[in-house]
Amino acid sequence: MKHLQKVLFLTAALAGTQMTGVAMAAESSNAVVIKAARMLNAQDGKWIAPAMLVVRDDKIVAAGSSVSVPNGAKVIDLGNKSLLPGLIDMHTHLTGDPESAGYSVVALSMPRVALTGAKNARLTLEAGFTTVRDVGAEGYTDIALRDAINAGDVPGPRMVASGPALGITGGHCDETIHAPEYKISASGVADGVDAVMKKTREVIKYGAGVIKFCATGGVLSFGDDPRTSQYTLEEMKTIVSEAHRLGRKVAAHAHGGDGIKLAVLAGVDSIEHGSYIDEEGAKLMKEHKTWLVPTVYLGDWLVQNAEAIKLPLPLLEKAKVVLPDARKHIAKAIAAGVPIAFGTDAAVYPHGLNGREFAVLTKLGMSNADAIRTATINASKLLGWEDKVGSLDKDKFADIIAVDGDPLKDITELERVKWVMKGGKVVKTVQ
Repeated sequence: MKHLQKVLFLTAALAGTQMTGVAMAAESSNAVVIKAARMLNAQDGKWIAPAMLVVRDDKIVAAGSSVSVPNGAKVIDLGNKSLLPGLIDMHTHLTGDPESAGYSVVALSMPRVALTGAKNARLTLEAGFTTVRDVGAEGYTDIALRDAINAGDVPGPRMVASGPALGITGGHCDETIHAPEYKISASGVADGVDAVMKKTREVIKYGAGVIKFCATGGVLSFGDDPRTSQYTLEEMKTIVSEAHRLGRKVAAHAHGGDGIKLAVLAGVDSIEHGSYIDEEGAKLMKEHKTWLVPTVYLGDWLVQNAEAIKLPLPLLEKAKVVLPDARKHIAKAIAAGVPIAFGTDAAVYPHGLNGREFAVLTKLGMSNADAIRTATINASKLLGWEDKVGSLDKDKFADIIAVDGDPLKDITELERVKWVMKGGKVVKTVQ
């Protein structure tokens, strides 16, 4: 009996060893090794050369200049290319296009808008932006798009989406083009403390992963001034406290100095645009560790293409004043050390051109390495996703891009991303 038990034990142990071997072989066979001339350490802005990354499923499992290649691993050799973390855009509107920003198209159905978003999600991903924060879409079309991407139905970046942006009646986040007899208001409109609390809860109910509200007037809206505040401090505090209590961060559209300060004092996580940020506002943002998400390249594209997109004259006149002023103030904020995260406001200009923002940031005083950091390390911190994205480190998502040259020397290389992997899957091959 004891002899039989020993035989059975040895047989089971041998079977376990064989099964472990089979499991190890299977585990090795689904590994992918990516080789290239160099890869960027986004944290310190230095190259690691040569570059080797081991990817299994959707994660990076090893990274360095010399790592062990698992048996049976697929090898992707990108030759002399440079690897960087997938880029992050913290201010997009994937379901919009420049023509709708210019109000030449006002009758699109929500299903049609969502399908526009599917097109723009693909363009954004192929441009090297593997993660975006989408901050404002009517009809929860951005939420539908996010869910479709997560389900694998359509290609696109990882999305943190806000749903409709909150705003005051007649403010920048309301519909200000329609005649009064139509009685049309944007779905995020809410006035007063009780109403903004309810609206914050409502957009979270329907899937918002971040809350966006308009603290000041804007450029692409009628009847308001970008320099003036809209929500009161009490209303802003209500939005922020309720969002934070429910586990969401808050982004505030704010051009004017007073609106920026009120939003910072209310506790927002980021200021979007910041066109008229002044010395006091910059100081407050540093003290409160509030991120600034400037969107500066759009000033070039919008003015140059205003006629083509039929931008109404009153909006063009505002743009010609606000957008050049914004660069002066943003440059001072950068010099003052305000924390910066990358954003584009893509939709005001065509999606896929997001990388053009980098060159403007460097013209405003950033080094190339610092500009890249805004769209990697900094953006991941603002998202609260430091453990998921933003660097080519073990256990992060395998979100990786490749360019031909050295963006530390020529930042415009990031306008010409050649190869993209998101979550371990190649979504754009070398051209």
